[in-house]
Amino acid sequence: MSEEPGPHHEDVPSSTEGGLAPPAPRLPPPLSPAQRAWRRFRRNSPAVISAAFLALLVALVLSWPWIAPYSWNAISDQQFQSPNAAHWFGTDVHGRDLLTRVLYGAQVSLLVGMVGAGVALIIGVAWGAIAGYVGGKLDGIMMRFVDVVYSLPSIIFVIVLLTTLKEVARTWFTQHLGSLGARLATVTPLLLLFAGLGAVSWLTMARIVRGQVLSLRHRAFVEASRSLGASHARILWHHILPNVWGLVIVYLTLTVPSVILYESFLSYLGLGIQPPMASWGSLVAEGAGQLNPVRIYWWLIVFPASLLVTTLLALNFVGDGLRDAFDPKGPS
Repeated sequence: MSEEPGPHHEDVPSSTEGGLAPPAPRLPPPLSPAQRAWRRFRRNSPAVISAAFLALLVALVLSWPWIAPYSWNAISDQQFQSPNAAHWFGTDVHGRDLLTRVLYGAQVSLLVGMVGAGVALIIGVAWGAIAGYVGGKLDGIMMRFVDVVYSLPSIIFVIVLLTTLKEVARTWFTQHLGSLGARLATVTPLLLLFAGLGAVSWLTMARIVRGQVLSLRHRAFVEASRSLGASHARILWHHILPNVWGLVIVYLTLTVPSVILYESFLSYLGLGIQPPMASWGSLVAEGAGQLNPVRIYWWLIVFPASLLVTTLLALNFVGDGLRDAFDPKGPS
């Protein structure tokens, strides 16, 4: 009897039979520039910790008005209470909860910083991109204007703007805008602060963007797009500016702390945010005004100043981390 044949198997040559090489391992897909930047940023521990701190601070500042047990301007008879279970940061000269005041001041200081960065983003990028792309006489005229404004002492310029236009702006608001003008008159120093700091925050951004656009406008990919009939606006928006955004983002993160520091200094001098409104600079000024040889109410200075310094350091760490992350010569 013959044996029944078993299941039919095809002879598959092994890697050693027939001289076949083993299959090549499948390579992972290449990373995009944004993915490589994110990977480098995650390896920067100070930048990651600083970003987490800033995110927590913003979340706390935005949610505090709904969870705070005290109003930011609620006056009580508990003046100069040291930090305790009821008032974690103590109270000020009017018995107001200092923690609530500090977080309210954070809203104003961070808002001023973001407005300054927003002005630098919009005006600085547009001004520098147009000057660098067009070139020629227009570039010379636009950058000479930047040089003239840049030569002015920025802090003196803002101080002069605040001191000369404050009363004029209040009078114009109340006379021409009715009830809306009356409300705007109460926040005139804040509006002028936005205008003054915004007027000086975009100059460096314009110079940086202009230099980058000058180096990119004659690259091969730009010439190819131009030869295919792309408009100037499309070339600038879709081909040149995407190669500049990394540097723009880095500088924006470094612009916010400088604007916050300007605002705090002006508020400390009494030229910025005015009581009963509060910012970190005005809170430090109020605490310094309570210093006397008899007793030092240390919490009035320590808490707002500590939060100001910590936030500025965190913003600078994040800016340094983004600069390293977007560096094309850095490790991937």
